[in-house]
This record gives sequence, C-alpha cells and structure tokens, in this order.
Amino acid sequence: MSKGKLAKFADMERYENVFQYPYSVVDNVPFEMKGHWREEFFKNNNPIVLELGCGKGEYTVELAQLYPDVNFIGVDIKGARMWTGATLALQQGLKNVAFLRTSIEIIDRFFSTDEVQEIWLTFSDPQMKNPRKRLTSTYFMERYRRFLVDNGVVHLKTDSNFLFTYTSYMVDNNHLPLLFRTTDLYHNEELDEETKKILSIQTYYEKMWLERGLNIKYQKFLLPHSLPLSEPDVEIELDDYRSYRRDKRSSLEKAK
Repeated sequence: MSKGKLAKFADMERYENVFQYPYSVVDNVPFEMKGHWREEFFKNNNPIVLELGCGKGEYTVELAQLYPDVNFIGVDIKGARMWTGATLALQQGLKNVAFLRTSIEIIDRFFSTDEVQEIWLTFSDPQMKNPRKRLTSTYFMERYRRFLVDNGVVHLKTDSNFLFTYTSYMVDNNHLPLLFRTTDLYHNEELDEETKKILSIQTYYEKMWLERGLNIKYQKFLLPHSLPLSEPDVEIELDDYRSYRRDKRSSLEKAK
C-alpha cells in the first residue's frame, strides 16, 4: 500500500463525517446510529439522500452544496477514493454531508425503516456477468425497500448502455412508476430547470466518458413497497468495455 493511501486512511479514522464498517466489524458490532442519523449526526429533521457507490464523493458534496436543507450520505467500500469528498466537505464546513465506508450488499444494516427518501446510483459497475451484483437489480431493490420510504425516488446516471437497458427492463417489467428517462442526457430538451441544476454535476469519470464521446444516460423512478418484484428475463447486448480504459474480456455479445 502506498504512503498516500496510508495517510488517507489515517485521516479517515479521525474525520468526524466518516463512518467505517467493513464486513468484519459489522458482523460483531451493531451500528447504533441506525434509525438515528438525523438526531445523532445531522442534528435536524431534513430528508436523507444516499449516493451508493459514491467513489471520490464529489457528487455527494456538490448535491449537499446545492441543497443545504437536505442531508446526503455517500457510501462506498473504497476509503482512499472517498477521502477526497470527505476532506472537501470538512474544508467547506458542510454539516449536511456524511460518508459511510462499507459494502453496499449490507447497506440495510445501517438505516432503519423509512429513514431514507432518495437513492442516487452514479456510474455504478454494470456487473454484466452477475445480475445479483447490479445495484439496480431486484435483489438490491428489495434491500432498499427496507429503509427507503414508500415510493421513494431512485436515480440512475450511467455511461453503460447495458446497465441502462437492464434497469429499464427491470422498471417496466415490475411496473415501477417512471418519472423520467433519457439515453442522451446532455442533448435532451425536455429537462426542467430543477433537473438541469441537479444533473449539471459531473463526476471525474463522467467527464472522462464525455471526452470519449459517450452519451450519458439517466432515469429516475419510484420504488413502491407493495409491488412484487421479479428479474427481467431478457438478453441484453453487452458493453464493448468493462470500465474506463479497460476493454471487455468476454467474447459473449449478450447476457441476461
């Protein structure tokens, strides 16, 4: 591990806006702030919005700057990346920002029923081989419903045509109320001013994708508690890359 990473991890241990709970800790220590984020950390009764897979955390921080009356929590397992956003939030004195370092597979251990109002998924790994690992799969939707309010909003912003298409099938097949969907966010004339303001935030990787000429895709939908959920049974054309600067390994052209 590089010296830079060691210094960042040392910083994260003392940052008041960072909570670190990998699997080994969570298995043995309950998260006592579950259900009490507002009163114990944020000291207000404002809505809570999660960014799952927040990376460097710049999206979380910029949302917090735009909406001081909303509480934002960035979640990711990569602490060295998260350090950037956590440091920036402290430097700017943002009291409506927190970061949680943990695996999203166990996200429901940290939030109680109806504690969260919205979820953002920004440039998530499309997980083309394994539907259960996709953050928009019904597997994760069931987890989100344990803490997201009834008809809470889920946002997906992605470069991946595979993940966008898969999510569209998941939403449509399960009759989830769709609020908005576009395959080309920055060339869509139907955006209202509020949406334009939110979507004007660009992450580090988003800027890289735009420079490569890829369209950014976006959709938002509601997640009711009452509807039964089932996985879409359809084959989708795979992306021709794995992630930024990484080519596709598989010779397959489609996957479910």
